[in-house]
Amino acid sequence: MASRLSAAFPADRAALVTFVTAGDGPTGEVLDALVAGGADVIELGMPFTDPMADGPAIQAANLRALARGTRTADVLAIVKGFRVRHPDVPLVLMGYANTMTRPTPTAFAEAAARAGADGVIIVDIPPEEAGEVAPFAANGIDVIRLATPTTDAGRLPAVLAGASGFLYYVSVAGITGLQQAAQASIEDAVARLKAATDLPVAVGFGVRTPEQAQAIARVADGVVVGSAIVELVGKHGVDAPEHVRAYIHSLKAAVEAARKEVA
Repeated sequence: MASRLSAAFPADRAALVTFVTAGDGPTGEVLDALVAGGADVIELGMPFTDPMADGPAIQAANLRALARGTRTADVLAIVKGFRVRHPDVPLVLMGYANTMTRPTPTAFAEAAARAGADGVIIVDIPPEEAGEVAPFAANGIDVIRLATPTTDAGRLPAVLAGASGFLYYVSVAGITGLQQAAQASIEDAVARLKAATDLPVAVGFGVRTPEQAQAIARVADGVVVGSAIVELVGKHGVDAPEHVRAYIHSLKAAVEAARKEVA
């Protein structure tokens, strides 16, 4: 039986992968708006004081969520509620080791599985520390790895070892939200990665406009959008869901327009 994540990456088009921070704004309603707009996969960020891979927008969202008292139990409750409302939409927890291995990796993995999470992206646990993420796979949760422009041929096999769900290509050597890689470099990188793995390759960091999403969707298996959504939540607060839904709808239409030919 196919997992929710594997089903989210159809052969004939790219998947739209979206990100929001748990506890920032009306998270449950924003998640529902992502689904209504057409998101295929949702990444839910776990608030953390030092999100070193993230730019100003997501940093600010983390601080807002923490200021509201958002803790791990709250994030898992959001996941559980989402799973009840949306039984078929894959949800991935994204964050850092400090929040995703407490009190132990096994305890967190078991709790995440019970809540209904499909995958995890733990930004700061390298492949060499694979033992830290073994409990997730043991509980049926995909461990999604990150590749970057500096992941060379010597490093890539280690990144792919034990990876599942999809491969997240971080298209710029920097933090989220501030810049986008040239399309030609994205195309070259995706071709190189797809030659090395059968996992879907999703491209993120710096994707904001429907035009950017459509260009990436022509070559990648997924398009990841995060900071632009988080900015809408920060700007509109309780009124964010409708703005988010409309924005996601525009991105999904662009991704659909890049539908691929299937041999």
